[in-house]
Amino acid sequence: MGTPVNIPIANGYYISESLPISSQECTNWYPNIVQTQGLNQETLLGTPGLNQLTTTGAVQEINRGAHVKNGIPYFVNGTTLYRLDRTINPDLSESFSTVALGTIPGTGGVSMADNGTQLMILVPGGDGFIYNEDAGTPFQQITAPGFTANGNPQYVVFIDSYFAVTTDTKKFIISSSNDGLSWNALDFGTAEADPDTIVAPFVFSNQLFILGSETIEVFQNLGGAFFPFQRVNGFVVPKGLFAPLSVIGASNSFMFIGGGTDESPAVWQLVGSNAVKVSNTAIDFALSQASDSDIDSAFSWSYSQKGAYFIAFTVGDRTFVFDTVTSRWHERKSRLNNIDTRFRVNSLVSAYGRVLVGDLVDGRIGEMDSDIYMEYGEVIRRVVTSPNFFGGGRVAKVEVICESGVGNSDRANPVISMDVSDDGGRTFEYEKIRAIGKIGEYGRRAIFRKLGRFPMNRMVRFKFSDPVKPVIIKVEASIA
Repeated sequence: MGTPVNIPIANGYYISESLPISSQECTNWYPNIVQTQGLNQETLLGTPGLNQLTTTGAVQEINRGAHVKNGIPYFVNGTTLYRLDRTINPDLSESFSTVALGTIPGTGGVSMADNGTQLMILVPGGDGFIYNEDAGTPFQQITAPGFTANGNPQYVVFIDSYFAVTTDTKKFIISSSNDGLSWNALDFGTAEADPDTIVAPFVFSNQLFILGSETIEVFQNLGGAFFPFQRVNGFVVPKGLFAPLSVIGASNSFMFIGGGTDESPAVWQLVGSNAVKVSNTAIDFALSQASDSDIDSAFSWSYSQKGAYFIAFTVGDRTFVFDTVTSRWHERKSRLNNIDTRFRVNSLVSAYGRVLVGDLVDGRIGEMDSDIYMEYGEVIRRVVTSPNFFGGGRVAKVEVICESGVGNSDRANPVISMDVSDDGGRTFEYEKIRAIGKIGEYGRRAIFRKLGRFPMNRMVRFKFSDPVKPVIIKVEASIA
C-alpha cells in the first residue's frame, strides 16, 4: 500500500520571485484551520459566489465606491449616486431596486463618510457633495469657500460631529459641527512631526489618524474655542501610506498598503504605536511588480463570514485577501469571456443581512454568498498548488479527500483534476480527472493512480470549477 505522506495544501498564496522555491497558487480557495480534532487540521474552503440583485446600467456604470448610512446602502456607479432599496413582498421574498440621487463626476474611486444625517461623497482632488434625504434640497454640491481655501480636498472621514478632509497642501480641514455644507478657511490642521505629504485620514478608537507619505500621526479632539484637534505628542509611526483607498479597519486596528522611506510597498498593520508587516515576501514581490499608478489606485474591502474575517487589497489586476483568523493569504480571480481577470468586486458593504458588492464590469449590484457557487452565472475556477513535497521516489497513488456527494442539479457528477509540474510551476502536464461524487454519493473517493516515479521537486496542482460545494479536507500520497 505504501507509506502515506500528507501533502500540505492549506499554506495559502506563496508564489516566490524564484518559482523553484515556491509556486503555491491558492486561487478562490481559502485556508481553514479546524478548531477541533478532525481528519486534517488544515483544510481548504471555496470562496463565495456572486448573485445579482439588481443593476443600474451598462458598462459605463462600473462601480466607484459604496457606503452604508443608517442601514441603507449607497453606491456610486458611473457618474451617479444610487440608493439601494429593499422591498419585502407578500410572499416574504425580497426584491431590490435603485434610486438615482445625483451626479458624481469623474471615473475613479470616491471617498465617502456620513454623520448619521448627511452622506458626503468626495471625488479625490475634485468636488464634494452632500446627500441628506431630510433636507429641502436632498443632493447638493459643497460650495462653501472654506472647503477649497486650503487646497484641493482629497479624502474624507467623520469623527466627533465633524467631517475631516485631507487636502493636497499638507493640511487637513474640518467642517462645522454636523454640517458638511459649512466650512471655515481657518479650521485646518497640519502634520507637524515630519514635512511629508498628507495622503489620507482614518478614524480608529475615536482618534484621527493622519497618514502621510512617510509617517503617521494621531490627533485628538480636545475641544476649545479654536481648532479642536491637537496632535498627540510622541506618537509618530515611521511608515507612510502609498495607496489612499487601501486604509481599512482590521482586528481592533487598521491595515494599509505603504512603507517607510525608500521602501517597496507592503501591507502593514498598526499595532499599538508601531506598524507591523502583514504581507509575506510573496505578496511583497507581487506588489513590487505593480506600477506606481496601480499602487496609487489600489483599494481595500473587508467582510466576515463563517468564522473567517477577510481583508482584501486590489492592486492593478490582482486581488489578494488576508484572513485575520488564520493569518494566511489567498488570491481571488473572476472569469470573464473565458479569461481569468482580477476579482470583479469594486466595493463591498454589509446591509439588509447580506454582503453587497459593486461591480468592475457594469452597474450590477450583487450579493456575496458562500452558498452560491458561480459568479453571475460564470464559473469560479479554483486552483491550489502544493509545495515541493517529495524528493524523488515512486508514488503509488494520490488521494484528494473532498466533501463528496455534493453533486446537484447544476452539475450532477462534479470532478476535480490533478496535474504536475517539474519545472518550478512554470508548466503543468499529465492532467487526470476524478469524480467527487453524485448527489448523496458520500463514499466517493478521488484517487489518482499510475503516477510512476516522482522526480525531485515535483509540484502537484488541483483544479476545480464545478458549481457545487467546494471543500478539500486533505491530500495524501502513498509512497511505494
